[in-house]
Amino acid sequence: MDAWNAIDFSSSLVHSDSFSSGSFRRSRMSIEKLPDKVILHIFSYLSHLEICRMAMICRRWRTIAYNTQLWKNVSLRPEVSGLHVGSLESLLSLISVRFGPSLRYIELPIELITHTVLHELSSKCPNLTHMLLDFSTAMQLHDFSEMQAFPAKLRYMCICLSEVIFMEGFMRKIYNFINGLEVLHLIGTYEKCEEEEEEIYEVINVHKLKSATPNLRVINLYGINFIDDSHIDAFSSNCIQLECLAVNFCNKVTGSTLKALLARSKQLKCLLMNGTSLKSEYVMQAEWDKCSVQELDISGTDLSTECLIDVLTRIPTLRFLSAGQINGFNDSVLKAWMEGGNPKTLIALDLDSSDNISDEGLARFITRYGAQLQACVLSGMTHITDQLWMTIMPILTNIRIIVMGTTERLSGNIHVDQLMDTIGSHCTKLERLELRWDPENLRFSDKSQKAIDLLRVKCLKLRCLVLNDGRYYETVKANFERADRTTVVRTTTSCRVSAYHVLSNYNDLIFN
Repeated sequence: MDAWNAIDFSSSLVHSDSFSSGSFRRSRMSIEKLPDKVILHIFSYLSHLEICRMAMICRRWRTIAYNTQLWKNVSLRPEVSGLHVGSLESLLSLISVRFGPSLRYIELPIELITHTVLHELSSKCPNLTHMLLDFSTAMQLHDFSEMQAFPAKLRYMCICLSEVIFMEGFMRKIYNFINGLEVLHLIGTYEKCEEEEEEIYEVINVHKLKSATPNLRVINLYGINFIDDSHIDAFSSNCIQLECLAVNFCNKVTGSTLKALLARSKQLKCLLMNGTSLKSEYVMQAEWDKCSVQELDISGTDLSTECLIDVLTRIPTLRFLSAGQINGFNDSVLKAWMEGGNPKTLIALDLDSSDNISDEGLARFITRYGAQLQACVLSGMTHITDQLWMTIMPILTNIRIIVMGTTERLSGNIHVDQLMDTIGSHCTKLERLELRWDPENLRFSDKSQKAIDLLRVKCLKLRCLVLNDGRYYETVKANFERADRTTVVRTTTSCRVSAYHVLSNYNDLIFN
């Protein structure tokens, strides 16, 4: 059986009754005139699930769909790509016949991670540099005792950890093959955890892993319940080229090894610690005035006002700050920061849900530094309404990302037509915009199409506009769809806008 048939997919049949006979004949004749390389280029814009469906049309399209150039980046996780391989034998055949030297990136679910598959990838896919191994649903691992080979040219590896399965048996087998890694993601089970944990397992030995990966530039430890300061210390002691460290939602991180981290990692520019348990005394001990940190995320922490003033007035060249959901962040912090002159290099500011900052304090800050900002997130605060945004919008001439509004019901209303008109008039470089206000608070007139038209025509780089479901969402969505910009308008149930897009290592930090 052809290995291609091993991939299952739904809704693959094209029904002839969806076309009239005349239009089908004309479209078939026109597309038959296109050379193979043009059809190949068209197929390159499709998902692999759609390419599988195209392969059912005719023999010629099937041959084009087999082209290995279309299969450089492959996900075999059904929940991500919709593709499912029925057996290991089928996957081994696909690796040999369909993927081969063209394969650069692959995602494997737990049932396909075996020593035979990994050996085949190492021998048949010499240009494989990016790999994701999903162990998150594992209750039992395959036997890797006979594994003697593993892809040796990996530059990026993402491992989705299991809650209960110890992975040292597998990791011990791959240590000799991953010393060229530059980007490492270890993804925990933060989103699956319950409030009360009975027991926490250290399912992977970070202290041994750091010795096998001396060339790491980017380390992302996301939502791992056993990661603590000793693990950060371990990586910093061995990875001298470290540029970016992310420990978001690692609750056991307190910052006790921050001083050593900044002293050792002279190239560290990006430090993301959202949702950690940072303690002010540890953070203040670090030598921020001598570090190279330019991008800092301390959102969702309990840092004091004194600590925030100390850190922000000592970091010399901060370009990105995310400090939302911190009770200690208030007007005095902004004032001290401005007086020190340190925001002169700032291009991104995220103060989501910082209720202790006044609109007057924000207005003074944005008036002074708004012209240099590329990302501004002032959401989650009921006292920040359209009035402040209407005032500061003419200053945000270089803005690319804006997030505004709150999901809480307001006592007043938001006049969204005027807001859209102001954005379209002044923020022509805008790429991403999110309005989180409750639809019941949005007020717009029958002439709102004019303001939406202005936004759409002036902000030609706009690729994502996120709104809550409601009448206004439907109005904006229909307007953009009429202009053939069908992917721009999205709903908050499936999309959120983040300032992370302006991080220098953003592409390296992306994971599924």
